[in-house]
Amino acid sequence: MVIGLLKEKSPEKRVALLPEGIAVLKSQKSQVLVEHEAGKSAWFSDDLYKESGATFATTDEIIQSAGLLLCINIPEKKLRDLFKPGTAIVATFNPLTNKDIVKELKEKGITSFSLDTIPRNSRAQAMDVLSSMATVAGYRAILDAAFHLPSFFPMFMSAAGTIKPAKVLVLGAGVAGLQAIATARKLGAVVEAFDVRSAVKEEVQSLGAKFVEVEGAIDDKTAGGYAVEQTEEFKQKQSQLIQDHAIKSDVVICTAQIPGRTAPVLLKKESLEKMKPGSVIVDLAASSGGNCEMTENNKTIEYHGVTIIGNSAYAADMSIDASRMYGKNLINFLKLLIDNEGNLNLNFEDEIIKESCITHNGEIINEKVKSLILKQK
Repeated sequence: MVIGLLKEKSPEKRVALLPEGIAVLKSQKSQVLVEHEAGKSAWFSDDLYKESGATFATTDEIIQSAGLLLCINIPEKKLRDLFKPGTAIVATFNPLTNKDIVKELKEKGITSFSLDTIPRNSRAQAMDVLSSMATVAGYRAILDAAFHLPSFFPMFMSAAGTIKPAKVLVLGAGVAGLQAIATARKLGAVVEAFDVRSAVKEEVQSLGAKFVEVEGAIDDKTAGGYAVEQTEEFKQKQSQLIQDHAIKSDVVICTAQIPGRTAPVLLKKESLEKMKPGSVIVDLAASSGGNCEMTENNKTIEYHGVTIIGNSAYAADMSIDASRMYGKNLINFLKLLIDNEGNLNLNFEDEIIKESCITHNGEIINEKVKSLILKQK
């Protein structure tokens, strides 16, 4: 089978597969076509891909020749129009939100896999792109906050007196939140964390942070480790408690998201107006509406003396390691998808294949996506 690696459109700096991954695919009897400068933004030259056994081709040549296309983001419309029926593509395109793209791929007869729908179970950990990119995001969010904060993170004792450590509040203790906690603690900050899932309390405390808990949360064990929608009564308690802690914090990191829904608003205007001037908010949920009421996606603004950074794309800023992590997750997934003869092996009895497959043979395969789209009709 011919596999094609596409170059991502700016401002994306990552690449779906590094040269080291090309050799793995070659060993699986696959020919790999790579678009020129596909890895340039991730600091991997064409020479490195060539040494790994890749063949270079234009975008059009790759789309016309490849039976399987690899990328991070779904290609833009003008390229999707070139897709041939039966072509398979592996990307990360949030099908629960991008329903129009799902319908388009279905109508074109494209077999599509979205890595952000891979089930979060122990067997799929090696393919968990969301966790890999969330690790990057949590790390970078703290560094960005430290850069914008007009004071130190750690405590300092000097002849000029004692500088108190920064207080950091992390909203959401998923992978991004936990990494943010770990990084903030390494920088010497005092950290608190909030999450509706009581199951993460021990993880938060093991990293040296205090767990802020609101009683009465719904913890749905069928949600695959994700947060779920809460009752209005709980939301009111939550809002007050978060405000009480936010106004005492120097930095707030927002990471709370619910798949397929607008991010819950956890920091309202009233809270921002009571926060200390110079405080910093980094909102990783910006692309899905933001946890902060005043967040603007892909923008850094100031409101009542508080700097608000809306950024859901920190992974692109660490293009080398983010690409390496994504590529390893992708290779592990492709080992399920490609047989020993280098052909596609679509075993829909496999939970990982079934849940990650969005469209195939003119049908929507993923049940959550199918249910969501049917509700719209």
